[in-house]
Amino acid sequence: MSPQVLHYLSFDLGEDAFGVLTLEAVASTESRQHAAVLQEVQQLLDWAWRHHPDTHGPLDEGGAWHHDLQVCVEEGGWHAVTLTLVARREVVDPLLAAFAIGLD
Repeated sequence: MSPQVLHYLSFDLGEDAFGVLTLEAVASTESRQHAAVLQEVQQLLDWAWRHHPDTHGPLDEGGAWHHDLQVCVEEGGWHAVTLTLVARREVVDPLLAAFAIGLD
């Protein structure tokens, strides 16, 4: 299956000393592109729910992935979106592959 392509979100990946990964997907766009950004966010969340439906929740409570979504309107009418996924490697690595997300 071909990877899904994302056009608006940029990604950053961090890992703590315990192997917990934090994947941040961010976009700041004009209002006319905001719906497309939210659709990309929904694609990521739909993938996570479909592939890991019973493991959503805080990692310190036994979950394998958890998310936080922040949406705000910035000065000048720009729309900022940040999706933060805190997850174990078994969730993040396949997600990165499914969306062909390359990280530098």
